[in-house]
Amino acid sequence: MDAVPCRGKPRFSTVSIAIPGSVVSNCQTRELRTQMVGQLARAATIYHVDEIIVFDDKLAKEMKPDRGYYQRSNHHGGRSDPHEFMARVFQYCECPQYLRRDFFPMHGDLQYAGLLAPMDAPHHVRVNDRARFREGIVLEKTSSTNGNSLVHCGIRGRPVEIDVKLTPGIRCTVQLDPKASYETGGKPNSIIRGGKVVSPSAPRKFDGTYWGYTTRLASSIKAVFDECPFGVYDLKVGTSERGSTSLDDGKFRLPSYQHALIVFGGVAGIEECVDADESLSLPGSQSRKLFDLWVNICPFQGSRTIRTEEAVLIALAKLSPLLSTAVSPL
Repeated sequence: MDAVPCRGKPRFSTVSIAIPGSVVSNCQTRELRTQMVGQLARAATIYHVDEIIVFDDKLAKEMKPDRGYYQRSNHHGGRSDPHEFMARVFQYCECPQYLRRDFFPMHGDLQYAGLLAPMDAPHHVRVNDRARFREGIVLEKTSSTNGNSLVHCGIRGRPVEIDVKLTPGIRCTVQLDPKASYETGGKPNSIIRGGKVVSPSAPRKFDGTYWGYTTRLASSIKAVFDECPFGVYDLKVGTSERGSTSLDDGKFRLPSYQHALIVFGGVAGIEECVDADESLSLPGSQSRKLFDLWVNICPFQGSRTIRTEEAVLIALAKLSPLLSTAVSPL
């Protein structure tokens, strides 16, 4: 039934990462910007990141000139914004392929998104896969038997009848009846019965199946913390080349947590982000006070600089095994 990789046990903890949208301003072309966000999305998917926050560090205008890209209008006639660009490409990457046409109309920000390597995440279910959960879009048409909504879940054009009536056009997570038949039986548009709408976190809480990430825009680095959708991040990790703790230290351990947040800086680092945030009275030199841990992810780097997409991959690779063992009991 389950043709997707999973841990085999429920996971109630979450991992979030925060990245300044200004990092894409350092890329010369739209294609390079898209490739950069695609690499970040792949890293987040590989290491089971549940939330990506794109925050405004107020430094985008001070970055390398964008050579006119953000001055050129998209097909809607508006100007693109580096933070919105980043969030839109993140959302596009996370969305299952069979739903992208419904949720992502033609847009200048997505011109090169088709060139990105697929996420191939567990919720990007193939047409013939038998999966316990699927993502879908609520259709205008309803069930003739009970008036409940029908959902397109990418199963050979066959809609799934769910247990409630929802607003057409929204995305939802559907738990399928294990006994339901996917075979058409000569009726390619026949309805699959027994679907149940569940929370997007249900697959993770059922057996640990990774179910993609949500994307959140934050107006400042302070808003990253203040607008936490889980109530509070009980483990906040800041990354800096001036970090007081090295991830390469064999004695390094994480404190127990339920909702972890890892924050990355842009070209100038987290310190500059904090200095540029007028809502914070803290100077950038004291940025470490915002975090439970202030870490150096690669203390013996061979290059003078580590790019953000490299920093995210390095940090997640080193922290992932530690995060899996530091989860606090409910």
